[in-house]
Amino acid sequence: MNAPQVKPWIDAIHAYVPGKAKLSGIAHPLKLSSNENPLGPSPKAIAAMAATAGAAHRYPDGASTALREAIAAHHGLEVDRIVCGTGSDELLKLLAQAYATVGDEVLHVRHGFMVYPIAAQCAGATPVAAADTDYTTDVDALLAAVTPRTRVVYLANPNNPTGTMVGRADVHRLHAGLRADVLLVLDGAYAEYIDDPDYEDGFAMARECANVVTTRTFSKIYGLAAERIGWAYGPRAVIATLDKIRAPFNVPTAGGAGAIAALADTAWTAAAKAHNATWRAWLAGEIAALGNAGLRAVPSAANFILVTFPEQGPITAEAANAHLMADGILVRHLPGQGLPNALRISIGTEAETRAVVDSLRAFVAAQS
Repeated sequence: MNAPQVKPWIDAIHAYVPGKAKLSGIAHPLKLSSNENPLGPSPKAIAAMAATAGAAHRYPDGASTALREAIAAHHGLEVDRIVCGTGSDELLKLLAQAYATVGDEVLHVRHGFMVYPIAAQCAGATPVAAADTDYTTDVDALLAAVTPRTRVVYLANPNNPTGTMVGRADVHRLHAGLRADVLLVLDGAYAEYIDDPDYEDGFAMARECANVVTTRTFSKIYGLAAERIGWAYGPRAVIATLDKIRAPFNVPTAGGAGAIAALADTAWTAAAKAHNATWRAWLAGEIAALGNAGLRAVPSAANFILVTFPEQGPITAEAANAHLMADGILVRHLPGQGLPNALRISIGTEAETRAVVDSLRAFVAAQS
């Protein structure tokens, strides 16, 4: 029987798999699988969103004018070089759609964000994964993977799911090694957690270079993951292109109001950042104490830690994940991203983070 035929490159896509949110038989599992802010959004953001409820019958501002103005003022950017999206995911996908097609290549780091290969395939392009070094972006490997067909290079910094960061010199060296017709996309989803003065936020590069764009999200430190709000800053030509092809009314009124209030509540953001730094360091230390069992915390600059396990024997990531779930704890096991030996653990509240460690200690002890 004849039937509509999907494009082969679309048919080949493996759908994005989010972190688990539910556990059979457990009404309220401890969820540390999606890198969410455990403190939630600013109370001021919650109030701002609630205040919009009476206007829910009206479409939102299609240009997200007030939000773009707030972002520009907060970061010292030009408002006409900002576009908002349904999460940064929408914008990451649209960049591939706009600048790559069948026969082209889109380059990213091995063990990088799952959206990058999906974005490439949606455009009909071929995703290419460059090797990393100890779970960290290897600029030389990325540059060696560039071919005449390369059109877009994605760099998440810090990287998800590994949490590792590369410094300013490496980011600039990567850009310097790319042709002028290759678009470098600097994905800063976790940028707000960074204190390192060597961090390259990408704003000056995106202002000065015709082939650099940087993306951000309100899903992480701002605690607005449910509202799906992201944004990009870059050359006017790139931003105008994204504006042409993004979804209309892609930022909801409530979420936009919440994002504006969240930006303004710098005390709440600072508290979330401080909480993350404290409990990320504590969790890393506790994992290090389990080093004799083969566990290792990969150094992280984000709001999660990648924990690696022995590939063989009783103390594996798969077995640890099963033990954690039996204790009602959800983390992210990553075999689908080439990391069957690893669990990504989001930084939770103090109680949640202690519970993860208690469960892992009990798991290791039971195998000894």
